[in-house]
Amino acid sequence: MRLDRRSLNRATLERQLLLCRSSLPAVDAVSRLAGIQAQIPNAPYVGLWSRLTGFKPDDLVQPLLRKQVVRIALMRSTVHLVTAKDAAALRPLVQPALDRDLFKNGTYGPGVSGLPVAETTACARKLLADQPLTAQELGQLLHERWPDRPAEALAYAMRNLLPLVQLPPRGIWGVGGLTRYAVADDWLGRQESVALTLEDMVLRYLAAFGPATVQDMQMWSGLSRLGSVVERLKPRLRAYRDEAGRTLYDLEEAVLPPVDAPAPPRFLPEYDNLLFGFADRSRIVREDDRKLLFRRNVVIRPVLSDGFICGTWKVIRKRSAAALMIATFEKLPAAKREELAAEGESLLRFAAENTRYEISFEMAE
Repeated sequence: MRLDRRSLNRATLERQLLLCRSSLPAVDAVSRLAGIQAQIPNAPYVGLWSRLTGFKPDDLVQPLLRKQVVRIALMRSTVHLVTAKDAAALRPLVQPALDRDLFKNGTYGPGVSGLPVAETTACARKLLADQPLTAQELGQLLHERWPDRPAEALAYAMRNLLPLVQLPPRGIWGVGGLTRYAVADDWLGRQESVALTLEDMVLRYLAAFGPATVQDMQMWSGLSRLGSVVERLKPRLRAYRDEAGRTLYDLEEAVLPPVDAPAPPRFLPEYDNLLFGFADRSRIVREDDRKLLFRRNVVIRPVLSDGFICGTWKVIRKRSAAALMIATFEKLPAAKREELAAEGESLLRFAAENTRYEISFEMAE
């Protein structure tokens, strides 16, 4: 069966809880999505607000404080918010991506070339067992033991070689502070046996992002050679073709939503899952718009209209008001602007404490 761009769009939005808001609790939603990209501390809050009915910041703050969810480097060697069980289960599977990022890293790789991994990680574990440390503190303590290694490189190495979690108040809504780390087992305690295989991970990915190609799976995970994993899974998968003739795989039991299903406007946070879950992003953004969206050193906060990225947004806080600026790739019809403005006001009420709100539109440059 051939799936066109719009069919893929609607399927992806449904899997990502963006076609209609879900009533799932925040922890269950994080699990359903196989994690939420979370380099920016407040991004998961906006991401969950866009996906869940009645979501409030405390709905995520409390699970963070209760250690039900954690922030840890995982897929693509980027920080993700995941459940405690997924932190333990996914980290070993994506470790090759973290190793590759470390030793091929142009900034830190040279400083850790030939690093005695077992010895340095054992030392770091002992240091972190005594107390949580910032990256700077950990790197400096390791540098005292290995003075020929740059402290910054040693700290980055431990972040990639050990399952280090970022401790609250990092990631707590409205709270700043330095990022302090602990080893996952020390912070969370040993989790129940939750060992996953690569096959399990691919199935989790498809449940959250499918239908998708092998290249999409590899983009999301940061891993290579997943074709052999999919080959073993084929008896449990359904296959489609996209408009370019590529093979897409999906869960055999998955039901695709109607191609004409309405897709309400959505405001997504920086580095949202939707942006980095696919090698081919045509299901969510047109090629000409993609060039405007992904520009060097630009933080991306996507705006969805009719399911596709139509621009970006930012909030500017003033003394007496919070202003939402929406930059669109093309001039939108009045009805679409009204829909975005209504959703934008809801976003401001969620994210800003001001009692007066301003919303403006401009053309993206």
